[in-house]
Amino acid sequence: MSSPTHDDALAVLRTLVGRDDAAFHDGQFEAIQTLVDVRSRALVVQRTGWGKSAVYFVATRLLRNLGRGPTILVSPLLALMRDQIAAAERAGVRAVAINSTNAHEWSDVLGKLARDEVDVLLVSPERLNNPSFRENQLPALIPRVGMLVVDEAHCISDWGHDFRPDYRRLRDLIAQMPAGVPVLATTATANSRVVQDVAEQLGSAGSVVTIRGPLARASLRLGVLRLPDASSRLGWLLSHLDELPGSGIIYTLTVAAAEDTARLLREAGHVVRAYTGQTDTLEREESEQLLKNNQVKALIATSALGMGFDKPDLGFVLHLGAPSSPVAYYQQVGRAGRATENADVLLLPGPEDEAIWQYFATASMPSQDRAETVIHALREQGAPLSTPALEARVNIRRTPLELLLKVLDVDGAVRRVQGGWVATGELWVYDRERYERIAAERVAEQQHMIEYEKTSGCRMEYLQRSLDDDTAVPCGRCDNCAGAWYPSEVRTEATATATSALDRVGVLLDPRAQWPTGADRLGVPAKGKIAVGERMSEGRALARLTDLGWGGTLRSVFSPGNVDAPASPQLIAACIRVLGEWTWDERPVAVVTMPSRSHPLLIESVGAAFSSAGRLPHLGSLDAVAGGPVGEPGGNSAYRLSNVWSAFAVGDALAAGLAGVGPGPVLLVDDLVDSRWTLTVAARLLRGAGAHGVLPFALALRG
Repeated sequence: MSSPTHDDALAVLRTLVGRDDAAFHDGQFEAIQTLVDVRSRALVVQRTGWGKSAVYFVATRLLRNLGRGPTILVSPLLALMRDQIAAAERAGVRAVAINSTNAHEWSDVLGKLARDEVDVLLVSPERLNNPSFRENQLPALIPRVGMLVVDEAHCISDWGHDFRPDYRRLRDLIAQMPAGVPVLATTATANSRVVQDVAEQLGSAGSVVTIRGPLARASLRLGVLRLPDASSRLGWLLSHLDELPGSGIIYTLTVAAAEDTARLLREAGHVVRAYTGQTDTLEREESEQLLKNNQVKALIATSALGMGFDKPDLGFVLHLGAPSSPVAYYQQVGRAGRATENADVLLLPGPEDEAIWQYFATASMPSQDRAETVIHALREQGAPLSTPALEARVNIRRTPLELLLKVLDVDGAVRRVQGGWVATGELWVYDRERYERIAAERVAEQQHMIEYEKTSGCRMEYLQRSLDDDTAVPCGRCDNCAGAWYPSEVRTEATATATSALDRVGVLLDPRAQWPTGADRLGVPAKGKIAVGERMSEGRALARLTDLGWGGTLRSVFSPGNVDAPASPQLIAACIRVLGEWTWDERPVAVVTMPSRSHPLLIESVGAAFSSAGRLPHLGSLDAVAGGPVGEPGGNSAYRLSNVWSAFAVGDALAAGLAGVGPGPVLLVDDLVDSRWTLTVAARLLRGAGAHGVLPFALALRG
C-alpha cells in the first residue's frame, strides 16, 4: 500500500523507532488511516509490544501537520506517562503532562497550550474531574482538540471499575468531542465482553472500527512451579535468581511481601529494590530508570508497577503469589520480552493467594448503606464539604471514602466543586444488579486463574482463550508444551535463610499524637493534640496479617469462625522474642490485658506468658463497659474513637494493682490492631489511673 498518508506515516514511524527499515505491523496503518483520513473512532486491542503508542503518536504528528489541534491522551499511571513522553520525543512530538506530581509546572504547561506549543497533553482520568481543570481549562481545550486517546481503555469497563472509577467518566468526555475529532481507545487486555462494552462507549453501534489481533507472545516461555510454602518459594529465588536472563520484575500481592522479599534478597547480595504504592515518587522514578539501565537485577513490585511500563528487553517476570485473574496476569507478564526473542515467565502460587484475593475484592466494593450515608450527609450540609470534613460525618475511612465519592460522582449523585463535594439532588438508585454481576465475574476470573495454574494444556493458549482470542493454538514453549524449563530444586541453605527471614518478628506500632477531626461532633470530648501524659508509648506487634512469615499463622488464628483458644507454644515463643528484641527506654513493671469479645483466651494466654517470662505481675484486664467496643473494622478515625471512647474502665482491682507496682510503664496486651484507637483510649485510662507509661503489644497488625 502506498499513499501520501502511508508514506508520511511510515517516515514518522521510522523516526520514532530509530530504524530506516521499520514497517507497520498488521493493523497499525489501518488504525492510523481511520484516525487521520476518516477522522473516525477506533478501538485497538493488541498484545503488549505490538505498537499501540506508535499509532497515536504517528497519527498525532500527521494531524498536527494538517493544522489540527493537540491530542488529549488520558493515561492512568505516572510510570506510563513518563515512558509515553520519552517515546513522543523520539517521534518529534511535543508531549507534556498534568498530574499530581508536577503541580509546580501546570502554569507553564497551560501557557504552552495557549501558544499552541503542545502536540500531546497527557492527563490522568482523575484530573479530568478536578474542578479548576474541568471548568477553566477543559472548555477552552475541547473546541481545538485534534484527537482524543484513551490508553488502557479496559478501565472504562466494569473490569476496572474499582481501579479507576474515573475512567467511566470518559464516556461524557467522548460525547463532548466536536464532530470530526477522531477518538482512539487502546488496550492489551480485554475479553469479548470488555471489547463490546468499550466499543459501545466510544460511539453508536457500527461506528467504531475495532482492530483486534492475536494475543500470543512468541517470546514468552510460561511456567508454573508449585512449592509447599513461602520459605520454599523464597528459597527458590535465593537459589536461582541470578540464573534468570537479564533483569526483570518479581510481582507480589501485598506491600509487605514486596518489602520483605526485597530485604531478604538484598541481604543475600542481590541488587534489587522494592516498588509499591507506598514508595516515594522520586524513588519510584529512580528505580524504574535503574531497571531500564540493567543496574538492578529486579524490582520487587506490587501492581503499582503495571500498565505501560516500557523496558523492551525485560528478561523475566516472576510472581510470588498469583494475581486474581488471567486478565491481570497477562497484563503483568506482558512487560517481558517485547524486543527480545526469549523471556521467562514463572508463577509461584501460594496457599494464601485466595484469602488475599478475597480481602481486596471485599474492600473495594461500594455498599448501598455507605453510599446513601454519604449522599444524605452532603444533602444535609447544603454547602461543599471537603473530604476530611465529610469523613468526620460518615463512618468511612479516607481511602474507601474517596473511592466511593468517585463512584457516586460518575453516577451523577455527587459532584466535586471548589471547596469539596456537594450532592447534585439527582435521583440515585443503588445498582445492585451491576455490583452483584461484577462480584460474580470476579469469582469466575479467580477460578480461571486457579485453572491456569493446574492446566495440563498449553498455558499461553489458556491465557488467550481466557481473553476470548479465537486464534489461540499451543505455543510449543511453555512447561506443559515443552517440559519444565526451570529448575525445581531449592538449595537447603537457601530454604534455611528464607525460613530465618520469615521467622522475623516485631512490627512498629506508632503512638497516636492527634485526636481525629470531628470526634467532638460524635460526643467525644477530645480535640487537637493528645497530651503527652495521656499517650501510649511506641509499641510492637508480632507481625502484619499480610506478612509472608507469621502473617499466615495469624491469618489462621483470626479467620472468621475460628474457635478462641490459648496461643500455641510456638506463637507464645514468637511473642516473647518480640519482647526480647524490643529496645524500650524503661523495662515494664507489670502486664495488663485488654478485654476481648472474640479472643479472651488468646489474649489472656499471651498476658500470662509475658508475666511468667518477665517475672512481672499480671494485674488483670481493663473492664469492658456494656460488652466492650462494637462494630466492624473499616470505619474512619472519628467514628472508631467514638466507638471505643466509653467502652472500657479501670476497675478497682486494676487501680489497686497499678498503685502497688513501682514506677515504670505497664505492658498492655491486645489481639488485633488496626486504627490504634482502642490502644490509645486504653493507654489514656491507664495513665489517668496512675500508670507511668503504657507499652502496647498486639499479636497482629491488620494490613
